[in-house]
Amino acid sequence: MNNPIRIAVLIVVTILVASCGMFGDKDEELKPMELVKLDQTLKIRKIWSASVGSNAEFLRLGLRPAGDGSRIYAAGHDGSVTAFNPETGKQIWRNKLETKLTAGPGVAEGRVVVTSQDGYAIALDAATGTEQWRVEIEGESLARPLIKDDTVIVQTIDNRLEALYLFDGRKRWTLVQSAPALTMRGSASPIVVGQTVIAGFDSGRIIAADLDTGTIIWESLLSPPKGRSDLDRLSDIDGSFAAVGQDLYSSGYQGRLAALASESGQVLWNREISSYSGVSADWNSVFTVRDDGEIVALKRINGNEIWRNASLLRREPTLPVPFNTTVIVGDLEGYLHFFSNIDGEPVARLRLGSKAITAVPLVMANRLYVQSDGGNLAAYVVVDDRPKRTQPDVAEDGS
Repeated sequence: MNNPIRIAVLIVVTILVASCGMFGDKDEELKPMELVKLDQTLKIRKIWSASVGSNAEFLRLGLRPAGDGSRIYAAGHDGSVTAFNPETGKQIWRNKLETKLTAGPGVAEGRVVVTSQDGYAIALDAATGTEQWRVEIEGESLARPLIKDDTVIVQTIDNRLEALYLFDGRKRWTLVQSAPALTMRGSASPIVVGQTVIAGFDSGRIIAADLDTGTIIWESLLSPPKGRSDLDRLSDIDGSFAAVGQDLYSSGYQGRLAALASESGQVLWNREISSYSGVSADWNSVFTVRDDGEIVALKRINGNEIWRNASLLRREPTLPVPFNTTVIVGDLEGYLHFFSNIDGEPVARLRLGSKAITAVPLVMANRLYVQSDGGNLAAYVVVDDRPKRTQPDVAEDGS
């Protein structure tokens, strides 16, 4: 090989090696944060587990458990809808629907409603699991159906809000919003405050509509699109809403987290936080997870920051949910992480299984219910290790 060719080859090899090193470092940076050893200060016990359907990993579906106070209901992508005793996990009924399910269940008024991949809303009797009706909603839905009084609200991924009669599924009203050229996969599940339905759309808008008529009461542009490209202008509202009293909390991707007055849409306060997971709340705080996986707690009254925790960066944590004295999230490797709701320090960790947890955990009474993308459902409680008192708090003679 002559010198010019040899030099040329060396230059190409050098460039390739440098490129590999450069991209290798970049790949290393983009890996999920490794978990560090945890000094567990809170004991969590699994009280039961069950299978609720086939694997739905990577599909980003809207399937998560729901409760009505006396039972827990869960749906699987394979079409299974199951009711469980919340204390023992004993199966009460199961209905295997002949379709793939994408969202639900929504539970109230003696009905369980799910949506299917082929564009149907399906209502079951909550007591027996018997199918009551099945109607076409003309699109896939990834938002949990909302049931209020005699109305079912479903939202499709093409930005349509459909109101159906609970008794027979007849269409009551429809509200349609325009969609941008590029959107993320997902939808914010609508909620109801009083007689007002609150829904978020891919345009970055929040709309409040009258439950009975669908008349728009107010609109708020939570996340105005920015930038020149369609990617830069993504501003979807795909995460959960939270409502405490008459205050509403929401967040948008590449936008803001805000508190709004539910009766008028007036913005009470806002913070520049990008999240596609949404917001949860208790009486004192609101919680969210940024799009990079950082968990943030803010004061509910004014939005001032309380704490941040960056230990789950790029681990795709779910929305933090208040549970006991903690907030809990699931992650892409099937772990459940418990953080103190006071200062954000980790207090417990356990693993449901090897499959990702993308569904927001459910808290009902003093129990936690978690569904994995692998179709596993588990119930947990906090173990109280405090010694039991052997003496009464007040003497029997009143002294």
